[in-house]
Amino acid sequence: MSKYRNRLPQLTGQTFITDGGMETSLIFHEGIELPHFASFVLLASPDGRRKLKHYYRPYLDIARQHGTGFVLDTATWRASADWGNKLGYSPEALRAANETAVDLVAELRAEFEGPQRPIVISGAIGPRGDGYKAGPMDASEAEDYHAEQIATFAGTEADMVSAVTLNNIDEAIGVARAAKAHGIPSAIAFTVETDGRLVTGRSIQDAIETTDSASGGAPAYYMINCAHPKHFEAALDHRSSWVKRIWGIRANASAMSHAELDESETLDAGDPIDLGNRYRRLLARMPHIRVLGGCCGTDHRHVAAICEACLPPQGATA
Repeated sequence: MSKYRNRLPQLTGQTFITDGGMETSLIFHEGIELPHFASFVLLASPDGRRKLKHYYRPYLDIARQHGTGFVLDTATWRASADWGNKLGYSPEALRAANETAVDLVAELRAEFEGPQRPIVISGAIGPRGDGYKAGPMDASEAEDYHAEQIATFAGTEADMVSAVTLNNIDEAIGVARAAKAHGIPSAIAFTVETDGRLVTGRSIQDAIETTDSASGGAPAYYMINCAHPKHFEAALDHRSSWVKRIWGIRANASAMSHAELDESETLDAGDPIDLGNRYRRLLARMPHIRVLGGCCGTDHRHVAAICEACLPPQGATA
């Protein structure tokens, strides 16, 4: 059923983009209420599905304009068992929501994909707990917890799964192992604090090397997400081998700390042009990076600015 599961095109040299901060865009720009920050609840109604497609389309238009591929994440960051239970979803209803999320983006892929613009469907996985606070969970527990959602994605058109906003290395190991067991590629995205370290105090290097060691190198690649570039730029030694495992950046628009963002009642959209320039400087040091997108506070303006800063004009040679 999957189109690219056996050969992810973002691993073959072409630059891909992805979307921005789905939940912050829906809440602050569209005025949509998302209980527990869960966008998957919109899948339950025709109007909600229409709103999700309205959210995705500007990003897909940007990819078409720049002639680039796209990693199309499902609206399922909160669609795992603990969050589903808080929202009143039975296991069967939660499974159906994850399947519907894939069906929705598959429709968009059919609409927007072109011969030189592959669109990879990624089942989005979020942390079991709060993405900004570490929770106690060992790797085996994490594998058991995330296996259900991953198994659902493995039975759909999803080409891969992306676990984003992870701050617990054991949780990353569990996701990577579960994805490997179900035969679907995974990307692991860690989030860091303003000091460039996970909230536990462990470094990005430690997170990547430990996850690789404990999972047999299972993740297809790693990303950094939900932090501003100024928080992690200095932590990335481009000469080190572990940095070559980072293939994606999905930064926040705001340079505020996670604690400050948690307490803010307004959206800090930052400066899209500055963000694009920071991506360009990162790519100059780390030209192997292939997936560019945004996270909290970013929208299509930020992704457009990243493309303008980092991608050659269509028709030009790199």
